[in-house]
Amino acid sequence: MTTQVPARIANILINSLKGGVVPRAGLEYITAGRAREIEAILHDIEMIQEGSASFRFIVGRYGSGKSFLLQTIRNYATARGFAVVDADLSPERRFAGTKGQGLATYKELIRNLSTKSKPDGGALALVLEKWISGIQVAVLEQAGREDPLFVAGSLEGMVNGFEFAKAIDLYWRAYRKDDTAMKSNVLKWFRGEYASRREAREELGIGFIVTDENWYDFLKLMAAFLVGAGYKGLLVIIDELVNIYKIPNAITRANNYEKILTMYNDVLQGKARHIGFLMGGTPQCIEDKYRGVFSYEALRSRLAEGHFSAEDARDLTAPIIRLQMLSQEEMYILVEKLRDIHAQLYHYEPRLAHEDLIYFLTVEYNRVGAETHITPREIIRDFIEVLNILYQNPGKQVAELLGDNSFELARGGLSEEEIHSDFADFDL
Repeated sequence: MTTQVPARIANILINSLKGGVVPRAGLEYITAGRAREIEAILHDIEMIQEGSASFRFIVGRYGSGKSFLLQTIRNYATARGFAVVDADLSPERRFAGTKGQGLATYKELIRNLSTKSKPDGGALALVLEKWISGIQVAVLEQAGREDPLFVAGSLEGMVNGFEFAKAIDLYWRAYRKDDTAMKSNVLKWFRGEYASRREAREELGIGFIVTDENWYDFLKLMAAFLVGAGYKGLLVIIDELVNIYKIPNAITRANNYEKILTMYNDVLQGKARHIGFLMGGTPQCIEDKYRGVFSYEALRSRLAEGHFSAEDARDLTAPIIRLQMLSQEEMYILVEKLRDIHAQLYHYEPRLAHEDLIYFLTVEYNRVGAETHITPREIIRDFIEVLNILYQNPGKQVAELLGDNSFELARGGLSEEEIHSDFADFDL
């Protein structure tokens, strides 16, 4: 039976995928393949909930499904009680820089703070108020004590923890007094929007702000606070590592890799708790020994694979998860799902039968250079284009649109029986 997809979600899926963009909602309706990779990352998430930490690189070619996997995990984590922050790196957003690029990354992460009840980001105020709701009873039980710092006291042993706890205390008092201006100032502080310590001291009495140098410490504090507020932990998703690879200045690149090394070491040495990092990049931006992550020897020695890993025998507990291209069988399942979602969205009976889907994939996989260069993104965009054209032109035949080449020509001389054997194992 075809799964019924809500119209709003179906619209997001079709429009996003046609535009080559990974949708932020509804990915569970179109997931195909990646079962082993997802299972490995979900184990990490379980460990984060138990108080551990994790760090993974998700590596794949452009269009291979890297960002899709990251967003799938993001949706899974929020649905199960985690808070998630995510950001794409760019020339303006890095891990370190001389023009506030590290702070810009932190701002983007906090802006995109998502939870189950606010999955599209902007959840900072909601998180603080959930914490307040959770401590109301605890405060009353402390013999009428109205100072909630004892609840955030565990933060004070961490780097910059005292200032973080003081900001929470200020938000609590502003909430009690319905002081909208003070609440706004505290949120501004958490978001890293104070330009100077002096400004923060004048408005909050806190002589400390988030900067390029300390933003990662604030993420660790945020993870600890979120657990105290009732969440399972914090997942940090950072995509487009290629923008570090593209930095022309070698010293600046090294500074960025040094920040990655700090995060990685914290995770492995147990200095970070209840926090996980997923970082997406291309093989080149990881493995290039002149500009990539592996150009930084301390990272290369930690991340390089051993001698026994192979494509058909990969260690999925390693820090780098390399995405292989989806198989033809998995692509069939995906286009079949998209066919049904498109039909639901536009209220028509699907026109593409099993044979048509096979024929479409046959044509796609036999384009010149497809064996090494075609990606799921390209196939999906082509397929949605086919669906749109057939819907808008009811008189047009599938064979007419895809071309009147026979299966033999499409497969370079294979017989129709041989072609069908390629897809014979599909679970239909």
